[in-house]
Amino acid sequence: MELWPGATEGSLGENNQGCPSLTLYPVEGDGLRAAVIVCPGGGYGMRADHEGEPIAKWLNGLGISAYVLNYRVAPYKHPIPLQDAQRAIRTVRHHAEAWGVDANRIGILGFSAGGHLAATTGTHFDGGDLTASDPIDRHSSRPDLMVLCYPVISFGGQGHQGSRINLIGETPSEELVNDLSNELQVTTDTPPTFLWHTADDAAVAVENSLLFASALSRNKVPFDLHVFESGRHGIGIAADHSEAYIWPEVCANWLKKQRFA
Repeated sequence: MELWPGATEGSLGENNQGCPSLTLYPVEGDGLRAAVIVCPGGGYGMRADHEGEPIAKWLNGLGISAYVLNYRVAPYKHPIPLQDAQRAIRTVRHHAEAWGVDANRIGILGFSAGGHLAATTGTHFDGGDLTASDPIDRHSSRPDLMVLCYPVISFGGQGHQGSRINLIGETPSEELVNDLSNELQVTTDTPPTFLWHTADDAAVAVENSLLFASALSRNKVPFDLHVFESGRHGIGIAADHSEAYIWPEVCANWLKKQRFA
């Protein structure tokens, strides 16, 4: 489903074909379901398939409708990916009744750079424009919770250089770097958050999750943080990982506590 009809025209490069759009994985049944928008990682240069559909199907197994976000990546720069994510949340809220979704239980989940996009969405939201001509734009872009998986959080010293360059270029202003260092943007209105990371992640330092968790703690935002001693970056659902394989079960328990599953 295209987020903006016709917006795919002029997409640049193979990785931006079919963007921006949502791939829908609905759960049928009685009553209103929670929904989660899934943001695969890829350094803002691509979108990793193993962090998309497998995650949507796992969420379906919990009774949660899932929507994989095909957001625009490089050569597109900020704020384009954020606008795609905000539009995705507004779109699901707009269609909530027709899709059997509870408009007050719409979360966002992201891996790596997709985790940065999810965290940016959860710290840079608005309540919608009630005067907008497009009814979708009248809805809030605030997610009701976040799940951040080995996320890029900071664009400062602990950040991921490739994601930063792809999103904001090689010579961004200090103001822009700070604005997109999401540990600096947490407030008391930031949604409850689940985070997991591996301590020896060689691509995205575990300090990213630690910084965000610390900011959540200072602002009294509920969070659940899990750090596994060893692993590697980009393991997705982690079914074959000796330690992190447990994260989907632990996250499922947290989602139940949040009344999502």
